[in-house]
Amino acid sequence: AGPGSSYTVGTMSERFDCHYCRDPLHGKKYVQKEGRHCCVKCFEKFCANTCTECKKPIGADSKELHFKNRYWHDNCFRCFKCYTSLVNEPFMLRENNKVWCSNCTATEDAPRCKGCFKPIIAGDQNVEYKKMVWHKDCFTCSQCRQVIGSGSFFPKGDEFYCVSCHEHKFAKTCAKCKNPITSGGLTYQEKPWHSECFICSNCKKPLGGKRFTPVEDDFYCVECYKECVAKKCAGCKNPITGFGRGTSVVNYEDESWHDYCFKCTKCARGLANKRFVCHNGKIYCAECPKRL
Repeated sequence: AGPGSSYTVGTMSERFDCHYCRDPLHGKKYVQKEGRHCCVKCFEKFCANTCTECKKPIGADSKELHFKNRYWHDNCFRCFKCYTSLVNEPFMLRENNKVWCSNCTATEDAPRCKGCFKPIIAGDQNVEYKKMVWHKDCFTCSQCRQVIGSGSFFPKGDEFYCVSCHEHKFAKTCAKCKNPITSGGLTYQEKPWHSECFICSNCKKPLGGKRFTPVEDDFYCVECYKECVAKKCAGCKNPITGFGRGTSVVNYEDESWHDYCFKCTKCARGLANKRFVCHNGKIYCAECPKRL
């Protein structure tokens, strides 16, 4: 802004009358503007510019500043935000004819932190994500409220989680150890397991992708099931595993047989799902005891 005076102020030594009120100006203070002489009072009433800020006339005794056909008292030429005088200082003319200092202009135009809603000015450490921005210390976990800053995080809608909170809140939990499954794993009977938790109860070898047998809350590989758990066939004396040939089992009293081993002691006829007779601890078809 520059000085705005386009008139001369002085004390009249000659005989002139005020152009407006016709009062004599001899020996009085006057203003000369555009070839006309007028008293100070008429100058303020008819000729003075109006201050853009306070809307009052800028009198002959006041210092005047102007910029782009706008005028201010020098005392009114202050930053709209911080009230710092802008005489001889850089400024910006913004909406509603308000003048702003360069610092307040930079702050007002700076992006706003989504956390504290304060401006993020040049030099501030910040985090940007999908056109949103935070001060680094304002970017916190929605669960534990600890600062994530520039660390790893997981977005969930409008919320953000640190790695630890995301694991505990959203990751699947292992059916055995109850800890989160962050990667890999497997599913059995619609329950998730760590691969290293889904193991044989006897030899501790992983069972993922292998044949196994569940026994109550335990799991056994084929070899350990045969060795440690499976009942022995009363006929062939081998383990009844439920795998391969003879998956059907015949149980009678306290003994078990492969279905193909459950046969008449005399004629070797298969008796699975047929009538049989037990005589002296041996199994016979319905006909053979008559021939004994």
